[in-house]
Parts: sequence; C-alpha cells; structure tokens
Amino acid sequence: MGISEIIFILFMVLILFGADKLPEVARGLGKTMRQLRDATDEIKTEIHHHINHTGIDTSIVEDTQKEIEELKKTIDNEELTMNNEQ
Repeated sequence: MGISEIIFILFMVLILFGADKLPEVARGLGKTMRQLRDATDEIKTEIHHHINHTGIDTSIVEDTQKEIEELKKTIDNEELTMNNEQ
C-alpha cells in the first residue's frame, strides 16, 4: 500500500467520522488489532505446544517452506526477465 493510498484512506475516515470521533475510532481500531494479534499468538502457541507433545517432525515443514521460498524467488526472477525482454 502506497503513501497516497494511506492518505486517501485517512482522509475518507476523517470525512466519515469527523475530527472529534477520530481518536475514538483509532482507539477501537487499535483494540481490535491487539485482540487479533493476541488471538493469532495464542493459536500459534497452541499449535507449537501440540507439535512438541505429539513429537511431530517439523523439519519436513521447514524444508517444504524453504522449497516454496526458492520457487517464489525463481518465479519472480523469471517474471523480471520476461518484463525486461518486452
């Protein structure tokens, strides 16, 4: 998201809610973001807890993630090459 898009969104929020309600909206948004972050952290912790107690081999997942990242890089490089050739 570019700076112009962020400014546009802030401008629209200002128009929709008004300057006097802006702090209230920001507080509500911050609270919601914190709750989402806490929920995802809790889910991650639970998953890691279950993985550690069941003895699942996580190296397979890590290897797969590395391969996926390598494929993404290859695709990005190919896309750049194709764009440069045009």
